Amino acid sequence: MSFIKYAPECHFSYQNLPYGVFSTAANDTRRIGVAIGDQILDLSVVKHLFTGPILAKNQHVFEKSLLNDFMDMGRSAWKEARQTLQKILSEAEGVLRDDANLRKSAFVNQSEATMHLPVRIGDYTDFYSSKNHAFNVGSMFRGPENALMPNWTHMPVGYHGRSSSVVVSGTPIRRPNGQTRPDDTKPPVFGPCKLMDIELEMAFICGSRSTHGDPIPISKTEDHIFGMVLMNDWSARDIQKWEYVPLGPFLGKNLGTTISPWIVSMEALEPFKLPNTLQDPTPLSYLQHNDSYNFNINLEVSLKCEELPNPATIIKSNFKYQYWTMKQQLAHHTVTGCNINSGDLMGSGTISGETEDSFGSMLELCWAGKKTTDLGNGVTRKFLKDGDEVNITGFCAGDGYVVGFGECTGKILPAHQM
Repeated sequence: MSFIKYAPECHFSYQNLPYGVFSTAANDTRRIGVAIGDQILDLSVVKHLFTGPILAKNQHVFEKSLLNDFMDMGRSAWKEARQTLQKILSEAEGVLRDDANLRKSAFVNQSEATMHLPVRIGDYTDFYSSKNHAFNVGSMFRGPENALMPNWTHMPVGYHGRSSSVVVSGTPIRRPNGQTRPDDTKPPVFGPCKLMDIELEMAFICGSRSTHGDPIPISKTEDHIFGMVLMNDWSARDIQKWEYVPLGPFLGKNLGTTISPWIVSMEALEPFKLPNTLQDPTPLSYLQHNDSYNFNINLEVSLKCEELPNPATIIKSNFKYQYWTMKQQLAHHTVTGCNINSGDLMGSGTISGETEDSFGSMLELCWAGKKTTDLGNGVTRKFLKDGDEVNITGFCAGDGYVVGFGECTGKILPAHQM
């Protein structure tokens, strides 16, 4: 346990220690921090305490304004840093606990901090790895007998998104304008999106880079996966519907992608591993691994709107519903020799469970507009209205503690008049 006290349900336990980047009104310099309880430990202040064989000569990585340099050092450095953090934050260790001046300068209350993107995201890929979601969407438009495309159970399908419009939690999202074709018998029209949606996702952040031309074998993928965040892949469904043939998502997806500010390390998630989803047919050899790399992460989406006094929960799901693992996603992504860089973002795709209340998008909840979602007090939704605020939370439940991700929020602003 730690000398920093917090409630058992706190997302940022001693067993978690996620990484983020923050600033304060008193000091607008962006710096790397670790969350514990309601506090942030400023690593630029305590960098001298990282005296292990790898980090002793690389303490400068904790003076940076982003996590990329630290992550690029590799898995051994990540493990060493976690060991040091757990040592200096332990209730049995006095180096930080008993130094009043150091404690005063090293800790910042989270309520006083502004959070920023924790990494420089050079590239962003979004997968489509929930079988339930793929089946649901396919059934809407092609019928259940043709719901899954022939390639879906053979490889983790994905597309390349826009890293420039990835934003940190709390950033408002502007309703986009674009071309749509609401009536298939008439020409397309231009105007604000009318079918604004969310996608409940998670994502992993790539740590150490790989070499161009060299695939990452699935046995080595774990060396390149630093940690995970919550993600909302905002989607303009009417724009997407008109544009996606033949090259897939474009303007329907590039309006914004929100991630949570805290990166939970894979070491913190280790106790919550689950067996992988049974895959039929058996994947090709380069996608095969026997070790468990699925995770029991509880996910919840709430919607705050002007008509209701309190947010309404609209989705309860779990990351365990993924069909393809993160190892398989990364092995497939790089099998051509495509290299990854530190900070690359890899989205899971929409995470949908087996029951209606666990469907990970409003498209599924309203079944392409045929139903409404009841928010209570007579308020309903099919898709998002201006002013609606979406909040995603996620956590793993341990024995007397929680490893949580905090929040991933965004509020819809009206479209620009054009």
